[in-house]
Amino acid sequence: MTATLVLASASPRRRELLERVGLRIEVRAADIDETPDPDEDPGAYVQRLARDKARAVPRASGEWVLAADTTVTIDGMILGKAETPAEAERMLRLLSGRTHYVTTGFAILGPERVHEGRAVTGVRMQALDDATLADYVASGEWRGKAGAYAIQGIAAAFVLEVEGSVTNVIGLPLAEVLAALREVGGPQPRFAAGVPA
Repeated sequence: MTATLVLASASPRRRELLERVGLRIEVRAADIDETPDPDEDPGAYVQRLARDKARAVPRASGEWVLAADTTVTIDGMILGKAETPAEAERMLRLLSGRTHYVTTGFAILGPERVHEGRAVTGVRMQALDDATLADYVASGEWRGKAGAYAIQGIAAAFVLEVEGSVTNVIGLPLAEVLAALREVGGPQPRFAAGVPA
């Protein structure tokens, strides 16, 4: 039986991605301050948060912890999770008809080592008219999502092109994380790329 991986995140999407490939997951969500430092680079920002989350959760000797943080950027601005419908609409208007970038930093904390990684995905969104924006905001799907949309939900209809990892846009670059777990000798999925491990 494969070892359990502690996931330092309450994200149901991250948990689902990991469990779908056969990893045994135990959730211990980290609670940290996610405020960006002044002029902090988006990549450095998500990497710092992933590292801090991994270190913030309690772990027993020999346990492996995975933490991640995802953000959306456009025009050099970091778009976190919208707090209100008006903020969600403002973010979506920024993304409408343009390409933005989704960056996820992850950290794997093992018994003897730490491994960090990062993935960046370009997402080109179609132009959204006022009625579409209003309907999407009214759906509430934007709540709790970086950049105020969920590519695995209704907003998939808005996406014209994805350059890079699509699971990164969902919240975790799965192929990169699995490769890192193999590299550091961490918990392994029962299935990888459709072949029994």
